[in-house]
Amino acid sequence: MNFAVGFKPLLGDAHSMDNLEKQLICPICLEMFSKPVVILPCQHNLCRKCANDVFQASNPLWQSRGSTTVSSGGRFRCPSCRHEVVLDRHGVYGLQRNLLVENIIDIYKQESSRPLHSKAEQHLMCEEHEEEKINIYCLSCEVPTCSLCKVFGAHKDCEVAPLPTIYKRQKDNSRRQKQLLNQRFETLCAVLEERKGELLQALAREQEQKLQRVRGLIRQYGDHLEASSKLVESAIQSMEEPQMALYLQQAKELINKVGAMSKVELEGRPEPGYESMEQFAVSVEHVAEMLRTIDFQPGAAWEEEDEEAALDGDEGGAGPEEERPEGLH
Repeated sequence: MNFAVGFKPLLGDAHSMDNLEKQLICPICLEMFSKPVVILPCQHNLCRKCANDVFQASNPLWQSRGSTTVSSGGRFRCPSCRHEVVLDRHGVYGLQRNLLVENIIDIYKQESSRPLHSKAEQHLMCEEHEEEKINIYCLSCEVPTCSLCKVFGAHKDCEVAPLPTIYKRQKDNSRRQKQLLNQRFETLCAVLEERKGELLQALAREQEQKLQRVRGLIRQYGDHLEASSKLVESAIQSMEEPQMALYLQQAKELINKVGAMSKVELEGRPEPGYESMEQFAVSVEHVAEMLRTIDFQPGAAWEEEDEEAALDGDEGGAGPEEERPEGLH
């Protein structure tokens, strides 16, 4: 089915508006940015509400602005590039608003309110029946067509549905799949962050154990050195004793103390390479290579059915009966 040439002059403008809309989509809610828009240090943008949701999820103990006690700040990762964003005590409200993006959204909404698409559809005429508009969609051939083509033309034996119904279904399905894809990758990033935390904790435990042992040795040898120094000082003072009997008595005590001191067993020094942490090296090349092979798998569509149903339930979407197009048979 070919369309009339009258539609072409407006095609470029509609395509440009669609491209602009894609640049104004929040990566969290997958909707157009809502005021106010905040700009992160990595130059990516988020709705303030979405940024606050991510921040609160990453900092569950952080108090809100209305609380009597406010924490010193917090941090979260940009959902677009995973760059760490560090906030002050004002939290998300300390981020700078992106007034440029807000102004672009206002202009976009003003332009979108103009009957651009309706004018385009008025010029979308059937080439076989020049007086007929393209107003239905052939489900069998997967092409738009007109009513006369269904009644008398090439699609009279095909199953058709209203064009707006198919348009809405495909738009909704695309949005749902984008949201599911975003959730899957967010889950994957969360798994990586969790595993990284576990490995860092293991490394910190090993480091603390080694430091505790070295500190113990320092204390042990320090105490022994202090006791030896005091014993030497006592021996020097005894050498100056003028009375022979008292000198001999003190000398015997000093000899016994020196003998006891020499028998003190100290823990041996750490073995060579004790400070090395090379055993905590992690190889991620094979994991990175596996991540690069992630691709769409049509066979997994059935596994996502429950997730899609949950999303529809959250959004108050139509049920299966409402989504089914009313075909013209």
